[in-house]
Amino acid sequence: MKLKLIAGGMLAALAFINMANAQAPVSNYNYHDAFAPFFYTKNGSEFRAADGQPGPKYWQNRADYQLNARLNDQTNEVTGSEVLNYTNNSPQKLDFLWMQLDQNLFKQGSRGEAIIPPSGSRNGGRGDLSQGGYTIKSVKLVGGPELKFTINDTRMQVFLPQGVAPNGGQIKLAIEYSFIVPQYGSDRTGIQDTKNGKIYTVAQWYPRMYVYDDVQGWNMLPYTGPSEFYLEYGDFDINITAPANHIVFASGELLNPQEVYTPEQLRRWAAAEKSEQTVIIRSADEVTNPASRPAGKKELTWHFRIKNARDASWASSAAFIVDAAKMDLPSGKKSTAISAYPVESNGNNAWGRSTEYVKKSIEFNSKKWFEYPYPAATAVAGVVGGMEYPGIVFCNWKSKSKDLWGVNDHEFGHTWFPMIVGSNERLYGWMDEGFNTFINTLSTADFNNGEYANKKMDMQKVGAYLTRPELEPVMSNPENLKEMNNGILLYFKPGMGLTMLRETILGPERFDYAFRTYVARWAFKHPTPDDFFRTMENVGGESLQWFWRGWFVNNWRLDIGVRDVKYINNDPSKGALITLDNLDKMPFPVTLEVKTVSGKVQRLTLPVEIWERNNSFMAKFPSSEEIQSVTVDPDKTSPDYNTDNNVWKK
Repeated sequence: MKLKLIAGGMLAALAFINMANAQAPVSNYNYHDAFAPFFYTKNGSEFRAADGQPGPKYWQNRADYQLNARLNDQTNEVTGSEVLNYTNNSPQKLDFLWMQLDQNLFKQGSRGEAIIPPSGSRNGGRGDLSQGGYTIKSVKLVGGPELKFTINDTRMQVFLPQGVAPNGGQIKLAIEYSFIVPQYGSDRTGIQDTKNGKIYTVAQWYPRMYVYDDVQGWNMLPYTGPSEFYLEYGDFDINITAPANHIVFASGELLNPQEVYTPEQLRRWAAAEKSEQTVIIRSADEVTNPASRPAGKKELTWHFRIKNARDASWASSAAFIVDAAKMDLPSGKKSTAISAYPVESNGNNAWGRSTEYVKKSIEFNSKKWFEYPYPAATAVAGVVGGMEYPGIVFCNWKSKSKDLWGVNDHEFGHTWFPMIVGSNERLYGWMDEGFNTFINTLSTADFNNGEYANKKMDMQKVGAYLTRPELEPVMSNPENLKEMNNGILLYFKPGMGLTMLRETILGPERFDYAFRTYVARWAFKHPTPDDFFRTMENVGGESLQWFWRGWFVNNWRLDIGVRDVKYINNDPSKGALITLDNLDKMPFPVTLEVKTVSGKVQRLTLPVEIWERNNSFMAKFPSSEEIQSVTVDPDKTSPDYNTDNNVWKK
């Protein structure tokens, strides 16, 4: 009897499905693809837990640097010495080390130069490359012998006689080197000429350790320009020697201000560190006045220190106007916002407001996500369009008003991704650029009561643009993307993905708590995409694998249409049945706006699970009269690229 009833029910269901399918449009949607199990290919381990946090035996290595450099502003040469103290916290003995020689990108014949198309690229060097690249003069053990090393393009392998012991073993190397600062280096370093002198914005300026981790071992991809960096954390002690008429800024805290500023400037610095308003340290009128620099010396050495950072950079010029103001951090910790720029960039519609922008951006993100960890934040105007380093950023000297707010906010937003949360930019550029693009939307909406706030985006139009079939997936190595697609796939699409996750899928409260938890868990550590995905799910309380799969791993499109409206027993007063179709690869929650003939408007919200086992779904709506129209996604918050089928009318 039971078998007959079951069989009869199955036949009836098949008949209903066949009738529905006969009327349904052709669909590309496959609910098993969208909600397939086994999204995560690895189980949690003692190194990385299944809930997205570091495991009980998580480890990472450490690189502490003592760096000394001298700038010759006649030849543009930097001569440097480095003492690297490297700690091997891995369970493996390391018989050799891999180091990054990023300046070799700007050397004639480099891999990066070879891949630049005839049309050009922002990712290489410009000008004369015959003098570019590092000259490595020596590599030795501190207090020991010279070491054998091999250089291959932007990578140096250093061979160790004894190796570095596991579980905390250390080694100290001393390296002597020099290089010519490129005029334009991959839009990350270079020289800007101004009427009062050159502005040097100097980055990737010392041999840096590659990361050795539990995911790939040595992460020794060559530096070819498109992707950025993956670096170990450590403390930096930095001495920059420059001509005495220069002012120098670097990552971290200046330890010897009395030696490099005038007594009047020291007084102004003291005032700035207590001031909510911008204080001029060196004015436009003083730039050409010799009295604005200490007298009697040809060179000055500037001593900086930054702790628990993944990198350090610096800038030097005789042309700098300098101003500063205090920043108000949640703990009350002291930190100062600073700007340095030439007279060509001066003015209240330009760099004269830079310090205000830096201050407000950092204060917002410190309160919202995680406190800013460094004693200073310096924005430097120069040839670089926009590039971030711990405690210092380089932005274009021509930027003004909203554009300057945007670039300052974006580059200092990188403090959180990847300076605090140290993801692998070489492989997953979207984990710093996209996350930062997202937090920029919130800081911009907040700044000065929305002075530069953007209009709310039409996600349907955005979705049509971001899911075009010719685009690669977000989860692509930056070198594996067309350069024209970098802005879309590293910045905009992942940023909009987080916006949808916050505003439409999880809601601000659940999203913000999960996102803050992710930042706190992985502060000064090395997360992978899985660590982020797992944290957002476990803390947010939602399975989001359908979303990761569609928006990040694949370039899937969303197309939900409303096909038909029928009434129960043909009586509008007994309720309506609204038929929806999912016509492309991606699922998404659905909001319907239903307008009845009397003009009454109501909303019906349906969870993403309606697509877990259906290509079409019949939603029941408690109508009491005839329906005039049904609109899918009336607020345009979903990436539905085809709006032709979004409205049903009587």
